Amino acid sequence: MSTPAKKSTAAKSKWSQPLWVVPGVLVVLLLIVLLAKWLTGLSGVQSFLHDFPGASRLPENAPVGFPAWLGWQHFLNVFFMVLIVRSGWQVRTAKRPPAQWTRNNKGFIRTKNAPTKISLDLWFHLTLDALWVLNGIVFIIVIFATGQWMRIIPTSWDVFPNAISAALQYASLNWPTEDGWVNYNALQLLTYFVTVFIAAPLAIITGLRTSSAWPKKAGTVNKIYPIELARAVHFPVMVYFVLFTIVHVTLVLATGALRNLNHMYGGSDDINWVGFGIFAVSLLVIVGAWFLARPLFLRPVASLMGKVSK
Repeated sequence: MSTPAKKSTAAKSKWSQPLWVVPGVLVVLLLIVLLAKWLTGLSGVQSFLHDFPGASRLPENAPVGFPAWLGWQHFLNVFFMVLIVRSGWQVRTAKRPPAQWTRNNKGFIRTKNAPTKISLDLWFHLTLDALWVLNGIVFIIVIFATGQWMRIIPTSWDVFPNAISAALQYASLNWPTEDGWVNYNALQLLTYFVTVFIAAPLAIITGLRTSSAWPKKAGTVNKIYPIELARAVHFPVMVYFVLFTIVHVTLVLATGALRNLNHMYGGSDDINWVGFGIFAVSLLVIVGAWFLARPLFLRPVASLMGKVSK
């Protein structure tokens, strides 16, 4: 039986490492800022920043502004991603699932073998994944149909030196001029490209490989693409999305919150509180969904698609 002294020592060791990480990260960030300020003071670097101010020129026919459908896509993407991360973490850490779910083997999806029984948390995670993928497919189709793809896919090679320039400006705290209504800076463009066309497909492919939907008898394919590899990639991709969201929200709020929120939620380049109000309501919806995503509320929904058991 543990004594109070042992419990106290265990509690201290549990929190001591995270507490030391915080000042370490702050020191590293301070060193990065000082190094960037020194570099941007050099004449050669200043000439580089002048030649590459941080944004690549878009094609002449590139659209300007954000249509309403893009605002809805943005909200749905955030909504699904928050719940996907929550449910994914529950699947990864839960020792005893709150309930089990078995798919109804009839209707549109019908298989020869009996459906596999999975946890209620995994059912919720996979359902959210399917809705997120559907939303992503709609997004990809519409951005190519409307030309919005030109805002998040590089169209010239100077995007790379401009991205380095933008990174130096951010690091030196002399941030690049923002005009997201017309054109993202090159670092933003590359980040959005990686998120949409690399990280998202990786999340889908690795998630599908680890799910019960993946065929177990695909011998050759399973040897080339083992489930261990998928799991090793899937979790870091989730971490990437979390870090991307934190940095993205921080920069949105720090580089002109009202204007930026109006771009995505208000559909205009004005500086007023419309976009902020819509953003606040969307946060309430997401927070509400977070707290409602419990077995008490999930069981009735899951029972519409299969059998829920203990």
